[in-house]
Amino acid sequence: MPSKPKLVIWGAGGYALVVADMVRLRGEFDVVGFLDDVDPARRDTDFGGAKVLGGQEQLDLLQRQGVSHLIFGFGDCEARLRLTNLVCEKGFQLATAIHPQATVARDVAIGEGTIIAAGAVVSPGAEIRRNVIINTCASVGHQCIIEDGVHVGPGVRLGGRVQVAQGTWVGIGATVIDRVRIGARSVIGAGAVVIHDIPDGVTAYGVPAKVAGSLPNEHQERSTGTSLPRG
Repeated sequence: MPSKPKLVIWGAGGYALVVADMVRLRGEFDVVGFLDDVDPARRDTDFGGAKVLGGQEQLDLLQRQGVSHLIFGFGDCEARLRLTNLVCEKGFQLATAIHPQATVARDVAIGEGTIIAAGAVVSPGAEIRRNVIINTCASVGHQCIIEDGVHVGPGVRLGGRVQVAQGTWVGIGATVIDRVRIGARSVIGAGAVVIHDIPDGVTAYGVPAKVAGSLPNEHQERSTGTSLPRG
């Protein structure tokens, strides 16, 4: 039997465990370890059935050792967008992880680096672009467009023809009605009900959801973290 491609997971917190489980259930890759840029003291410690290998400084060595694929194991939208170019320039391919218990229509276009978790449903005609997270038990309606780096949180419900623009976070349990557009790099609060378009770069929450204000510049500059920075 040919050997499986080697894969490293960037992140070493709770969500990295979820991603590792998905990857192993699919059986397509050999998980060689995890990267943690937050706590250097974790290097060479056991985690998630493998080792924490170190941080970003390990990427070149991993390439030389034949690790061909990488997947992000954290939820920070901006960091996922920012680091994609870095890892691709170093020669890694972004792996895609789809849980065996996710339901994805046959015609759905899925970009590299995307994660679709257990219980998620993605309906016909949807387009899921690069480095997206469709989290546990989220539902993406027919003909939705989910742009690069979006995080659709657990239990989110997106109606048909919804568009979520690049780098936006849709919080746990939010509902978005048909044909709404949510702008780029915005945050939709947990449990919100979105019935109107949302502009770029804002926070919106409530029932119905209302814009609460613009996001500060640090939203564009957060570090990668090792776990989900928001619930």
